[in-house]
This record gives sequence, structure tokens and C-alpha cells, in this order.
Amino acid sequence: MHRSIKPAKTAEAAGLTYRVLYHFPPPEVEEAWRECLARVELPAHLNAPEFFLWPLWERKRPFAVLALDGSRVVGVLAGIHDGRELSCGDPSRPQICVDQTAEPAAVQHALAEGLLAEAGHESLLNVYSWTLLESFRRLGFRHRQLEGDVVLDLTLGPEALFKQFHESRRRNIRFAIRHGVIVSQASTTEDLLEYYDVYLRWRQTQRTEVKGDIWSLEGLKARVLSNHSSLFVARYSGTIVAGNLVRFFPGGLLEAAANSSLDQFLHLKPNDLLLWRAIEWGCGKGFRRFCLGGAHTFLRYCGGTVVPIHRYRIDRTWIRRHDLRENVLDVGRQALRRIPVPVEKTVRRLLGKR
Repeated sequence: MHRSIKPAKTAEAAGLTYRVLYHFPPPEVEEAWRECLARVELPAHLNAPEFFLWPLWERKRPFAVLALDGSRVVGVLAGIHDGRELSCGDPSRPQICVDQTAEPAAVQHALAEGLLAEAGHESLLNVYSWTLLESFRRLGFRHRQLEGDVVLDLTLGPEALFKQFHESRRRNIRFAIRHGVIVSQASTTEDLLEYYDVYLRWRQTQRTEVKGDIWSLEGLKARVLSNHSSLFVARYSGTIVAGNLVRFFPGGLLEAAANSSLDQFLHLKPNDLLLWRAIEWGCGKGFRRFCLGGAHTFLRYCGGTVVPIHRYRIDRTWIRRHDLRENVLDVGRQALRRIPVPVEKTVRRLLGKR
């Protein structure tokens, strides 16, 4: 159901208002929104109006809060409703941006008030950001700094970036090339169908826990055929054995969105080569940064910088069970750090933790 637009003014927001959207915006709003993104340091695909076209939100009730200075858009916060929870981004993907020419505290406050109005009685609110959001904290959101993502500076160029790679990453890339792995961009319906089979088989793997809803074939097609996504596939002897989907905002941020691969071909190092070809492509297309979507060891071997992500949360559940669980885990981690390293490793192994 299309809900009405909700405007609001606050003294702290210095006359700024907010507007909540539930569908792709009308032309005049779309234009103002895109003009705002031209004044954002690193605009991302899910900061843009195309947020509403991303198939990942099937049945998730997407919305976007726009901070307005008159008719001028000066900030964007995009999110979804999922059951009794509301999330703007996730631990590896912020979905908030602020016009660099506006007063950041006022923009943040307008976005936060719009979000609180939209949330209604939702039991858990999560907002993720690359930067600190003091206005959110003052309105009752609890702050926590997360590990963040590996981010590469693509303006350095492919040669300089290759030199930053861990020795094993460079070796694996050369190994894949030498053993006949070829990477290209998916361009035909046959490519998508073959990759979709790889994706479904990857979802059944036992080597790692795969979370989230299974993509439909139509959802995959919508992702790949959009003007803000590209699918790189790795072939061996003509057969697709792995794929890497990236999304982007032209001239802004390139982001790793999803990866799937077949276990029996991992010894050929297709994922190393997929990542390298995406980096080369991103440099050639003029993207400034490449966010790899995590900070685990495989990604850290690309060099770059681990940029922290800040989470702002309001937990309205009974006894604030999400915050309570997190506090208990924090105490457990602190206790682990105080015991001898060999014992810590044993405990982590028994608990299934890294």
C-alpha cells in the first residue's frame, strides 16, 4: 500500500524537512535526488533512486527518507521493513549519504526524525554508516563500531594495486591464468542460465553458511541487466565455474555484491582472478573506490584499507534482548582474550568460531 508522504520540521534541523518515499520517485524528485548525489563524496547504487528497482527487496517493503532544504535534496537514507525489524543497510553496506555542501548535523537530524516516524512501533531499528552520526545518538540510537570493509583506491591504477596484493593473491591470479581460467562479463541469456545453476549449487554447499533468501532467476536477470550492475563469470574449458556480481554508481562507489563458485574448481583459483578482473574493469571505468563487502582474510589479501562501519541501533524488544545478547558475547570475547592463546584457539574451535 502506498502510504502518504510525511513532512516534519525541527528546530535543530534548521528548517530542514523530510519526505518518505515507497516507490521510484516522480521526475522532479528524481532530478533533485540525483543532484544531491553529485554533491556526495562517494555515492553508491543503493543511495540512488534505483534502490527501489533492486530485486533484493522483494516482500521487504523498501522506503527512502529524503532530507529536504526547500525542494533541494540534501540527504538520503534508504531501508527496508522485514517483519518487526527496520534496517538501513547491513554490517557491510551503509545506505546513507549526506550532501557535502549542507550542515551535516541538521541533515542527520532530519533523516533520523524521518526514520523514527517511518519506524512506528518496529521492535528493532538498525542504521549503518561510513561516518559517525551524532544526531542519531542524541535521539536515542546506540552506537557500535563494526569491523567494516576492505576498500581499494582505484585511482591508483591496476599496476599499483597489483603490487599491494599479498604474495599469495598475485601467485593465485597467475596460477588461474596459466591453467586456462578465463573471466568475462555475462552478456547472453545462456550465460545467465549457466551461472544461475552455479549459484544454486553453491547455495547447497556445506563448506560455508549461506544466508538470505534464494534469488529467483528473474531476480538475477534484473540485477545483471540493470545499468548499475555487472556479472563477471569465470570459465574453465568453456564451462562457468564461478561468478562475481558487482554493483555501482557511475563515477562513485563500486561494490562487490555477491560471489558464487563450485567447490570442485576452487583449486584453480577462479575467485582470485574474478576479483582481479573486476578491479581492472573498475579502474578502466573511472570508479574511485571499490568496496569489497567484508574484511575477512581472502579480501585483506587485496591490500587496501579496512574502513570501519558504524551501526546505530534502537532495541525495543522485551529486556532489549538484542543488546543483551551482544553484551554477553562481548564479555565472552573479553574473557577469551585473557586466557592463553592455545586454550583460546581450542575454545573457539569447539564453539565453531574463527
